[in-house]
Amino acid sequence: MIHKTLCKAGPRLNWFLSTKNVSTCWAPKFSTSSTNCSVKKSERALDVSLDNAHFDSKTLSLYEGICKGERASLARGITLVESTNKMRSDQARLLVNKLTWVCKEKAKELGKPFVSFRIGLSGPPGAGKSTFTEVLGKMLTNSGHRVAVLAVDPSSGTTGGSLLGDKTRMPELTIDSQAYIRPSPARGHLGGVTRTTNEAIILCEASGYDIVLVETVGVGQSEYMVRDMVDMFCLLLPPAGGDELQGIKRGIVEQSDLIIVTKYDGDLVPAARRVAYEYMSALKYMRPISKLWRPKVKLCSAVTKEGMEDVWGMMEQFREVLEEAGEMERRRAEQHQRWMWSYVEEKLLRLVREVKGKEVEDLELMVRKDMISPGAASDKVIEMFLEQFRRQA
Repeated sequence: MIHKTLCKAGPRLNWFLSTKNVSTCWAPKFSTSSTNCSVKKSERALDVSLDNAHFDSKTLSLYEGICKGERASLARGITLVESTNKMRSDQARLLVNKLTWVCKEKAKELGKPFVSFRIGLSGPPGAGKSTFTEVLGKMLTNSGHRVAVLAVDPSSGTTGGSLLGDKTRMPELTIDSQAYIRPSPARGHLGGVTRTTNEAIILCEASGYDIVLVETVGVGQSEYMVRDMVDMFCLLLPPAGGDELQGIKRGIVEQSDLIIVTKYDGDLVPAARRVAYEYMSALKYMRPISKLWRPKVKLCSAVTKEGMEDVWGMMEQFREVLEEAGEMERRRAEQHQRWMWSYVEEKLLRLVREVKGKEVEDLELMVRKDMISPGAASDKVIEMFLEQFRRQA
């Protein structure tokens, strides 16, 4: 509903979002009739704008440290990005903007479309995500890769706190000089990831990590927001993860590029095989997201290492197929567009919540007393919000 209202708001919204009331960084404006020439002009303007970005001394130091691959600077940079303080958020936007440009230039120098391969690892609680991540991470660092792990930990709905204990399950990867692990609290954000995971990925790429693993919290059937952040989405399932009917159900299974049945060892081998066969059968009834790739099912054990090489081989095959066809670039472009609107909705929601006055308090009281429906009250709040910036215009 907010999105439809904004479309009607037109130029006034553009003016409002550019005022001091909204924390925004420079961004090129494209019309539907933009030509390649106008895009190039906008890119040159962006380059100049980033060169003149008003970093404070601390942010400038972080930028230089991240570009040099300093782990301490990367850690502080992600902390800055996660901050909800308005002034720090402004600096975080500038930092992410400039580092995005750095990644783009690095990719051009390497002759590749991107500087890293982003892999999302999701699954229900107890699927062995952290153990799998450590084994895969060690295997990659031993092969010469630099690996960044962004692990999301659930936050308490009562206190808001998080244990951030994912690193305790990755003791070997934690001390690996070619790896970086960053646990972050979900803070009530749905979808299995944090609000700032997307920006954290960019910081890791700018710091020289060519493989970025995003490990989500334990999720359910409809939580797959990480899909819009990564190049490849992998679903980890434990043995006894349900019958064929569970696999046919739409949702996270349908969004997966690779299904990995974990704990393929000991007494669980028969159960793991049965689950793998059932999901192989279920995938036949699903339309693949890409015409170039049909989702696969793999068995592996992070304890015995059996199947881990096959899993990574399948990930490399996926990357090669999609990169050669240009599908990877298209995916990322669509992801960037979706995240742009996600940020717009987030900022507008925050601004609408800041609408103050006796009328808002009266509406809240009427909703509590069942005198007006929440939907009707929300329409009035949005009208009040739009009226405020009409007066400011």
